[in-house]
Amino acid sequence: MKVLKFGGKSLANGKGIHKVIDIIESKVNNGELITVVLSARGKTTDELETILNKAANSQCYVEELETFKKYQIADYENFNVDKEFETLDKLFEGVSLLGDYSKRIKDQVLSQGEVISAKLLTHILKGKGINANYTDSRELIKTDGKFGEAQPLDTLSKENVVNHFKKYNGTTVNIVTGFIASNTNNETTTLGRNGSNYTAALLANYLDAEELQNFTHVNGIYTANPDLVADAKKIEKLSFKEANELAYFGANILHAKTIIPLIEKNIPLRILNTFDHQNNGTLITAETNKKGIKSLSVLENVSLVNLEGRGLLGKVGVDARIFKALAYKNISVSIISQGSSERGIGLVVAADRAVEAKKVLEQEFEADFYKRDVNTITVENDVSVISIIGQDLSTFHKPYNSLIKNQVVPLLFNNTVTGKNVSLVVYKHQLHKALNVIHGEIFGVAKKINIAVFGHGLVGGTLIDQILESAKVIEKRKRIDLNIFAVANSKKILLNNKGIDTSWRSNIKEGNAYEIQDVIRFAEQHHLENLIAIDNTASAKFTDNYITLVANGFDLVSSNKVANTLSFDFYKELRVKLEEHQKQYLYETNVGAGLPLIDTIRLLHLSGENITRIKGVFSGSLSYLFNTFSKEDRPFSEVLKEAIDKGFTEPDPREDLCGNDVGRKLLILARELDLSNEFADVNIHNLIPEALRAGEAKEFLDRLQELDVVYEDIKSSQNPSHVLRYIGDLHGDLFKEKGVLDVKLVSVPESSALGQVKGSDSIFEIYTESYGDQPIVIQGAGAGAAVTARGVFGDILRLTEKG
Repeated sequence: MKVLKFGGKSLANGKGIHKVIDIIESKVNNGELITVVLSARGKTTDELETILNKAANSQCYVEELETFKKYQIADYENFNVDKEFETLDKLFEGVSLLGDYSKRIKDQVLSQGEVISAKLLTHILKGKGINANYTDSRELIKTDGKFGEAQPLDTLSKENVVNHFKKYNGTTVNIVTGFIASNTNNETTTLGRNGSNYTAALLANYLDAEELQNFTHVNGIYTANPDLVADAKKIEKLSFKEANELAYFGANILHAKTIIPLIEKNIPLRILNTFDHQNNGTLITAETNKKGIKSLSVLENVSLVNLEGRGLLGKVGVDARIFKALAYKNISVSIISQGSSERGIGLVVAADRAVEAKKVLEQEFEADFYKRDVNTITVENDVSVISIIGQDLSTFHKPYNSLIKNQVVPLLFNNTVTGKNVSLVVYKHQLHKALNVIHGEIFGVAKKINIAVFGHGLVGGTLIDQILESAKVIEKRKRIDLNIFAVANSKKILLNNKGIDTSWRSNIKEGNAYEIQDVIRFAEQHHLENLIAIDNTASAKFTDNYITLVANGFDLVSSNKVANTLSFDFYKELRVKLEEHQKQYLYETNVGAGLPLIDTIRLLHLSGENITRIKGVFSGSLSYLFNTFSKEDRPFSEVLKEAIDKGFTEPDPREDLCGNDVGRKLLILARELDLSNEFADVNIHNLIPEALRAGEAKEFLDRLQELDVVYEDIKSSQNPSHVLRYIGDLHGDLFKEKGVLDVKLVSVPESSALGQVKGSDSIFEIYTESYGDQPIVIQGAGAGAAVTARGVFGDILRLTEKG
């Protein structure tokens, strides 16, 4: 025989109850011998409890009760449960008059849900010609007198069950009420949380069933709750031991007491989906297929009670006193954790018992308060417990570090004696994010990186396209899921927690005005983890948001040079905040576009290598201008106009010719060497004659020929075989607080490294004590949207690896 148990969602009106009928009919037609255990239908139990509370508070409940009755008989005109409805009417009327109710009355009220459910299914099956027998489990399962959480009397209950099934041996299907039982005085009791599953497990045990099949609304047990973790995977097989741990630590479709009767007789439990009953579900047996982490489970409706006191240092037996005091008041402790000094002890109790637990402990430790051995006893509400079933403590640092990186700091953690399960207490509002972070870290699924891109011009737009094109390949190769959830310009933002697509350019036109807090709130509301903010603007104003973003869990990647060239005080403050919040800030493209310059300098400096000088051609735009002008016999204005037309310069080329951009890049490198230079310290040779520095861009462009005489004189005054290069030069005693920073136009031999630069390439010479006069040379494309975007992309990928 197989015992089938159907839950409330499976039995709800409409598709649910029809699927249940189909499953039972199919098994009967296949000649299977089955017994069916039922919960109350839909939200019946919650509705009855709501009506009961209204009645007790002298509130009008008639409308809710009528709605309840209509739901129970909807679509089944010939189905009669007048007796059950009359019972409810009398019970509610009595509660309303008294203004209160006992647990005994509550059990009587709630029991009607299962009775109606079982009678309806029996009625439907008989209508289909199936020989079904309604079985009231109150006649079978006998319990102690503890209403609301009754314990079965095994010997008597087993005898009743065996005799009943002998009597109805010829009956095709026994339809049994779950959850409810009765005491030896035949008063209705209930089996507590997960009671219907417990009823099914008891019947399976007493009848030596072949298998218990628990039909729910999901395809089995998952690595995490699929409603909270989209990437959760179904577990094909579990051991009883693992299932018992999952049940203890809050798995919704399991309960510890439902597992025990099955373990005693080694009866397999299969978790199946009513709405997809062809799926094999999850099979729970005495053995499992493989070792390792199996699942995350969540315990909610709990509170954390903290006991703190310096005077407890070295005292033995504090935890024993806690357990004894709480046990006297029947308050269960699900998790307890303490420091080795016993200075601080945290324990998790049911939320509705937390205040009482605090009072009990205050009484127990009254003398310790007087002696100041105990300082405080506090209660932290709005918390949840996450348990990692199968987590070895030796590898726990991986999910723990990921939590910290995502600004989820566990309030308490505890591991079992075997060291194979770890439980964390987190704030409830961080539960969703915490689950996704841990799941992504330990189950080998793609790690989701949530990206907000600010600025979608040439570089930003190219970057977005590159990410969208490469996302699938990166996910396959590196198990990294790059999700762009925000794209913004200075006025509008496009938000989508599931990620923008290739139509983002047209969609952002319909975007909304925003402030940076809107992005932060959106990430919090959608529990987005592993956040990265990308600054592809050239805005000084946007850098005001950096510290706010860091404080709210974002790593930073920037092609915007401004933040690193503002005041040295801001530069230091940003890095203090980055360290404080354990965030990263990468900006490889600030100097040299996609060239690996900043990383190289940083590694040399961190390794103790003494860098004595850095010089080179920092600007791809000016590299093209002077490479071409030096090589070709053409007027300077003509070459400049060509550079403008090819997009090598800004629309107003004075932004390039003034030298400030090169100055900023040189300052960034100086600060990488821990020099405290300010931008005002940079000696910049402005390439624009003073008479042309003011006015509109159009006026300047109309007067380009005025530059020809100036630069022809400079070019002609060079030594033979020399060329012009506009360079940045960091030199002086770089062991002091500040270095010397020069940005200037120089004439160099054509055969030198600087002289051989072609096109719009950049070149950087890094001189160190170890290399002497032979510098480390880094050369390549130093400008261009595609190159810069690829460099930003590289920084993003570096961050994903560091996380």
